[in-house]
Amino acid sequence: MDERVARLKTPEECDRFVKNALERGRRDLADEARKRAVEFRAEAYGANTPAELECLEAIYAYEEVLTAKGGRRIRATRTWQMIKRHGILGAVERAVNRESEATGYTALLEMGLQDYAFEAVVVRHPELFTAETVQRSQSRVDEWKRT
Repeated sequence: MDERVARLKTPEECDRFVKNALERGRRDLADEARKRAVEFRAEAYGANTPAELECLEAIYAYEEVLTAKGGRRIRATRTWQMIKRHGILGAVERAVNRESEATGYTALLEMGLQDYAFEAVVVRHPELFTAETVQRSQSRVDEWKRT
């Protein structure tokens, strides 16, 4: 990680850094600062396990994608509602098991945030999810690697 990014202390500082880095044509630094902002936001939420923390990072990464597309801070409202109803891991399981594939992966990839896809989190923590969810996640991750 670049030392300038490592010195950032808040998500807001990261957001300003991203904007400045992009204006100067430094997408590499912008990607690092986005990842740092995602980490800050997920840590502030208060996950109980490392897997929950990774799931939260995935949600905040998706919000970064929405924000970049919309030009203003956009929250993943439906995902947060699902977390409120089913818990973090339950919401991820439901999201992965939807019939339609995740449309956010391509956008995450374009921003250097592909490791934050829900499917990638499930593959890293298979013991916490049903066999069906793990299988579906693994097949999607394998497909993404081929493309």
